[in-house]
This record gives sequence, structure tokens and C-alpha cells, in this order.
Amino acid sequence: MKILLDTSAIIDGEFTRILERTKSSDYSIIIPVAVIDELQSQASTNKEYGFIGLNEIKKIRRICKSLNIELKILGERPSVGDISLATRGRIDAIINELALIEEATLVTADYVQSQVAEAFGIQTWHIPRRINSSSIGFEDYFDEHTMSVHMKEGVMPVAKRGVPGDFHLEPLDNKPVTRNELTSIVREVSELCRNPEIGTVEVSLDGATVYQYGSYRIAVTKPPFSDGMEITVVKPIVKLRIQDYHLSIKLQNRLDEGAEGIVIAGPPGSGKSTFASSLAEYYVDRSKIVKTFESPRDLQVKKEITQYGPLEGSFENAVDILLLVRPDYTVFDEVRRKADFEVFSDMRLAGVGMIGVLHASTSLDAIQRFIGRIELGMIPHIIDTIIFIKNGSVNKVFDISLTVRVPSGMSEPDLARPLVEIKDFETQEVEYEIYTYGEENVVVHIGSLEKPENHHDAIKKLAAAQIKDTIRRFDPGAEVRIISEKKIEVRADKVAVPRLIGKGGSTINELENILGVSIDVEAKTPALGKQIEFDIVEAGSAITFLTNNYAVGKAIDIYVEDDFVLNSQVGKKAKVKIDKRSASGKKLISAFLSGQEIKIFLSRSVE
Repeated sequence: MKILLDTSAIIDGEFTRILERTKSSDYSIIIPVAVIDELQSQASTNKEYGFIGLNEIKKIRRICKSLNIELKILGERPSVGDISLATRGRIDAIINELALIEEATLVTADYVQSQVAEAFGIQTWHIPRRINSSSIGFEDYFDEHTMSVHMKEGVMPVAKRGVPGDFHLEPLDNKPVTRNELTSIVREVSELCRNPEIGTVEVSLDGATVYQYGSYRIAVTKPPFSDGMEITVVKPIVKLRIQDYHLSIKLQNRLDEGAEGIVIAGPPGSGKSTFASSLAEYYVDRSKIVKTFESPRDLQVKKEITQYGPLEGSFENAVDILLLVRPDYTVFDEVRRKADFEVFSDMRLAGVGMIGVLHASTSLDAIQRFIGRIELGMIPHIIDTIIFIKNGSVNKVFDISLTVRVPSGMSEPDLARPLVEIKDFETQEVEYEIYTYGEENVVVHIGSLEKPENHHDAIKKLAAAQIKDTIRRFDPGAEVRIISEKKIEVRADKVAVPRLIGKGGSTINELENILGVSIDVEAKTPALGKQIEFDIVEAGSAITFLTNNYAVGKAIDIYVEDDFVLNSQVGKKAKVKIDKRSASGKKLISAFLSGQEIKIFLSRSVE
């Protein structure tokens, strides 16, 4: 029987097991060159299936040798374009053509490939993938208190045990894990996850693969991405209902009636995803259509909730399909990239209730991550509730709204502007204000401003910070001094003063209007040290200043009239040499030839 193996039959490994069991030599086996090249391409980019397939071919070759079975490698080598189009069926087409030419039976584990081959009149042997639910080695490490298991070659394996906010590491063995042991685990996982009823490959990149096997999320990394092979297995240990969080009646009413732009934030391992799963199931119980966007898809939710991954590698592509499904709520797990924020915003503005999960060290950081990615004025239309999770419980809830008024700390009515208020949800006290100042977004903590004993100091700090940010474009070294709540003094470099004041006082007037204070601008008075005598000698490409021995080794400032030119140091022979081709040298030569007064002072710090 002449048999031709396609890529799926080799990777699946079931034909190899059949060959081992039958121990028959009545086969002539053909492996297409296109299959080997495709597996080599995958292995070269650290794709796990490439290594699995090449190892299977080596195993088939050993079996054929022991059973005296003829094994041939036939066919044309595919082009780079053929390999790049492998996912669109180009390699499968090459394999089918070879099966026709050789009049061989095509062995495949791919149902679509078997149907296409039969349509071409090719005799086909379809081997369905095994449904294997046997346990994997690492499952023995997990108990009801194990959050995750961490294994790296050359390092003793450890488990993180406890609950969010209260966990510890425990060693799992007294000897380091070997690369062969890790490779064996990856092989088991890969074989099981080829069956979509058991698991899936969520991410497959150069040096990194993420599998979802049941409730386990398995992240595998290897060089060049990591410095060694590593496997991290995470399993949720807690499944809660929304009632278990003991939310206030006010917050429950908000979730029931008013919240449609919800952000669940918190540090890694704090229990964000657990709360998101509970909230998703809560809405399902209230007769809502709920979907999820996840990569990887590891939320533990009811079967009524469909879990979507990126469509053709992008959540943007999935949006159009999701809108056709018409969900009431969508849980977007792990909002990280700019494109994720845009997708979240787009769907929320389209009328879909959104629940976003993102990493943030504080409750305010959740808002900060949206600033700059979407327009400031749109934030309250996209987010209305921020729930900060810490140590597995709800730590803080913010209410987000947009209003128009004078910002806290300012007094003039004409300073009113749109601003985003961030309020404590339970007390409705404003804790932060966000508004636009010039071209910058300003986040102001209101708590300290509302305390009478700190009011004056807070105004000073706010005004000084805003002025410094603005005049930094004109003079990075400008000094700002708060005279009173109504008066500020700015001392800037003489050259920067005209630009700071602006034409007809336009710039300084704008600052005064924004802050509601009077601003006095004056030029800095240079701090001059003792003036010293000198002689000038021009020779070759340099101009030399000859000073007295008192100045040897000391720093000096050189001026033309009242304009500072440069700072230098007097050499051992009481000389200072300056290249005539430099900007300072050109200025000094011009002054010397035009008869302008040149002055030298000891720097104030060495006087």
C-alpha cells in the first residue's frame, strides 16, 4: 500500500502509533518535501508544531527501518511564497498534486483536506484526531490552594500557593528541572491542545506559545525570547458570585441600572479576572447577552457566555462581527495596547455595555492609562465606573463625570472650562479633576486643596507647577516665586524675557487670565565675581587671554559689554585659549575688532 503523509498526519502522531501497533511491512511511505520544508519553517521561528513534526518524522524513519518499510522523500521544494501561503492551503495543494502523480493514498488528520482530496479523486485515509483527556505531568503539582506553578530549566520548580494578596512560594522538588522534562510537558500539552474540545493554542510567536488546556493557562517561553526554556502554568483557584463581594446597595444598583462603561483595575494577581467573571455571570443571570474578548481565553464563565479571541490576529476585525451578535455587555479582558483602548472606546460609543479589565497599581492609574489614548473630553462618555480590586476584594470605586466650571484653586469666573470629575462613588466627593491647560492634560488631586490649613500651600504648588511647565519652552532655568495668592514673580534669562512676555504682552496676559493672578517678569541679574585684568593675543586659529597668576586654575566668566559669552578655566600658564572658529570665538573676535568692551570676572562660586 503506497501511503503519502500530509503535515497534519505527521504532527498528530496517530499514524505513527498505528504503524507501531500493526508491525506490518506492507507499506510504502512517502513524505513530501513540501511537508519537511513547512515544518522546518515553523521550527526555525520557534513554533512548537515544527519541532513536534520533525521529531515525528525521525520516529517514523526509525520504525520503517526496524520493519523494513520503504520510506521515500518526494516532490518539489516549495517556494518562499508557497510557505507563506501555507495557511491558505498552498502546501495542501502541492501535497494533493503529489498524491495524484504517485497514485498514493493520502493520510491526513485534517477533515477539510480529506474532503478536498476526495473531490480530486484521490484515495484518502482520514484519521480523526484522538480525544485524549489524560492528565499532564504538572497537574500533580496543583491542589485547591495552588495559584500557579513556575518551571525553568536548571531551576527548582516552585508553586505559588494561597489566595490573592496572601500567598507564598513553595518548592516542588529538591532538584532542578531539566530541559528534557520541560520539552516532554510541552509535547503533551501540544498534542492535547490540537483537539479543540480539550484545549487551544491561544498565542504562537517566535519564542513564546500560550495554550489554554481546560482551566489551565500554560505559557511556554524559550530562546531567543527568554534566556532558557520556561513554563508557567496558572489556574484560577477561586470562583465567586457577585454576591460574595458584599457590594454596597448603592453599587449594586449602579451595576443593575446605570453602569455601562465599567473598568476593573488592579495590580497583577489581585483578582481582577475573577471579579470580571463574576460580573459577567451576574449579567447573564439578569437575562443579558454577554460576550468576552480575550487573548488568551482563560476567563472561567458559563457556557452561555461566548468567549471570542482576536479575529485574524486583531480585535479590530472582531468588532464588526460582535456588533452583529448584538451583545448587551462585552468583557474585554486585559486592555493593554493602544489598539485595545480604541476598540473598547469604539464599542462603547456604539452602544455596547463594556467591562474592561486592565493592570493598574492605583485606582487613578486606570484613568491615566486612558489619557493620551483617547480624547480627554470623551473619557466620561466611555467610562462611568472604575472598580479597583486589591487582595481579591473591591478596594475603591470611582464615579466619572464631565462638567463645566472653574477648576478648584482658581477664582475668576472666566476661567471656567470643561473638566472631568473623578468622585468617590460612595460619598460623591470629588477627589481628582482633569482638564486641559494649554496643550497639556492636568490631573489635580483635590483632597489637599479642600483642607483650609493647606489651601495656601496647595495654590502655590499648583500655580508654580503650571507656570514652570508653560515657561519651560522659553527658559528652562526660570525661577518662579509666589508672592501671594494674587501675585507671582518670574525671573528669567534676559534673552528669554521678550519671548516669555510675547508680542504686546500676549503670552503673559494669557497666563494671568488662566491662573487668575498677576505675574511680574524680570530679567535675572548676573551674579558677577571679581573683575580681573587681562591681555588679548590673536595668533593662528586661536584667541588667547593672558590673565594674572592669581587666576590660575580658577573658573572665569567672559562678557562682551553686558552679554555673557562663555565660562572657562584659566590654565597653568595663566592663559585661556579659545578657538576662533567656535561660536564664542567668533563673537569675541567680532567684539575685539569693533572695539566693544570685553570683561572677565572670576566665577562667583570661586571668588
